[in-house]
Amino acid sequence: MGNGVRECPVDFPKDVEPVTSAHLPSEDNQEKKKVLNSLMSGALAGAVAKTAVAPLDRTKIMFQVSSKRFSAKEAYRLIYRTYLTEGFWSLWRGNSATMVRVIPYAAIQFCAHEEYKQLLGNYYGFQGKALTPFPRFIAGSLAGTTAAMLTYPLDMVRARMAVTPKEMYSSIVHVFIRISREEGLKTLYRGFTPTILGVIPYAGLSFFTYETLKKVHADHSGKAQPSPPERLLFGACAGLIGQSASYPLDVVRRRMQTAGVLGHTYSSILLTMQEIVREEGLIRGLYKGLSMNWVKGPIAVGISFTTFDLTQILLRKLQHGAGVER
Repeated sequence: MGNGVRECPVDFPKDVEPVTSAHLPSEDNQEKKKVLNSLMSGALAGAVAKTAVAPLDRTKIMFQVSSKRFSAKEAYRLIYRTYLTEGFWSLWRGNSATMVRVIPYAAIQFCAHEEYKQLLGNYYGFQGKALTPFPRFIAGSLAGTTAAMLTYPLDMVRARMAVTPKEMYSSIVHVFIRISREEGLKTLYRGFTPTILGVIPYAGLSFFTYETLKKVHADHSGKAQPSPPERLLFGACAGLIGQSASYPLDVVRRRMQTAGVLGHTYSSILLTMQEIVREEGLIRGLYKGLSMNWVKGPIAVGISFTTFDLTQILLRKLQHGAGVER
């Protein structure tokens, strides 16, 4: 008989879903893994690409900040003279400062690009699909601007180390201390405006070109992913277009960054451009070293994009494998 109370199952409302401890965190974990993968892949991409072209990069900067006429022959002589007087590893002088800057810069830029692509995709209704041209350009520009804003003082330090003898600055920290003490903290952001103005077309066109070529390749070949050599080629095209579009601002940036140690006073972008054009001419001044950039830039950008994509693919496979094993 019992106590007269009948037991029956309790019906929960069907539109209320019980919250499980694994549901929300799993999505959160996936997003964290995605961001971490982008940061790691971007850091490695930047380090590999910049180290590969460091001697050419240093040579280009030395021409950019001087009034010497650029030619392939003079560039070779400068590299060879540097090798004879300072040794083989001096060709990588300033590369430690480059790594300190480029690893966070590339990590932030690539990660920011992935996030901006997702945000713009959601905004324009392209979830899971390739962005149309304009959002594609905006995503690249925003990614480059974000990275440049967060890492600019490190770029200043790298430029100073590239154009000065090793006796002047003994380490990265020494550069920061001397600039702060002798020229003021504001000097660490000298050349910031031309940097941002140059980054917008450079990063925008670089990412736009690379993503567009991958999409065109997928549409015409039927393959979801291009091969590593094809990625290198697409990256090289991206670097060639991006750097050619923003090169004069790169020259202005370098002149303003190194003015304190080379005896110049450049107060603004326009005055710097006017002085360069007056003393050296339009093409020989503002486009000095561009031919070297056409060698260095495509190699660096090609390696960078390819390393990023392949590292992303590898990390996803490793994580998928680990998930299957569990």
